[in-house]
Amino acid sequence: MTSAIITLLSDYGLEDGFVAACHGVIIGIAPQARIIDVGHLVPDGDVRRGAAILAQTVPYLPSGVHVAVVDPAVGSTRHAVAVQAGDRVFIGPDNGLLSWAVHAVGGAQAAYEITNEDLFLKPVSPTFHGRDIFAPVAAHLVNGASPADLGPLIDIGRLVTLPTPSSRLRDDAAEGEVLSVDHHGNVQLSITGADLSSLGAHIGDTLAIWLGVRQLSVPYRETFAAVSPGELVAYVDSAGLVAMAVNAGDAFQRLSLPPGAHVRIGLSR
Repeated sequence: MTSAIITLLSDYGLEDGFVAACHGVIIGIAPQARIIDVGHLVPDGDVRRGAAILAQTVPYLPSGVHVAVVDPAVGSTRHAVAVQAGDRVFIGPDNGLLSWAVHAVGGAQAAYEITNEDLFLKPVSPTFHGRDIFAPVAAHLVNGASPADLGPLIDIGRLVTLPTPSSRLRDDAAEGEVLSVDHHGNVQLSITGADLSSLGAHIGDTLAIWLGVRQLSVPYRETFAAVSPGELVAYVDSAGLVAMAVNAGDAFQRLSLPPGAHVRIGLSR
């Protein structure tokens, strides 16, 4: 690797020393490394949320090594992998966490199972592979190791991938699902702003939103601040996806929409 950039994403939180330990291991091996913390407040074990954050952030990150650890099966038979995609290498558990980000940058070119123990921190904790495997491997890549040095080549088609969130237009409505919920309680959908434009929706319109058997009339605005505090609003977020928010409130609590829930949107008549 020619880039000294290492990015970190995890569900480790900020109350303990887990993130600092990973930083320390990286700097101890590769003092020239520049570390970008994508975030460490992914809900515990929420692989889908971690995958969404990484995929929506990676287009704005420099090329380099991207380490992601949301790993509820740590210590089990799940594999540790490195996936090469252009001038980026993604490192983490093979549980689908990396899959959306790899797709976002053009797809995998090669994948390796991480088995070379010479690159690990010793002893390896069975519950802290972020510190003892993923962080040191990333640092060794920055120091000039090749992804091929990490372990055997594996079939890209055998990597675990999360189902790709999708949307479709049908019967004058856009259908999709809840993709993610951020820490503000904003509910992000797989339906895009372009989908709404295809329906003829414009900022200032009122949308009919079906949540299972419920139907809501929701103002479509440029930002959540365009409605009164406590009011529900639909808008296109910074990722180009339709989201629902409550101004100065929590749309997730208001709507009780978990990730994966089906949503249908049309123009209010």
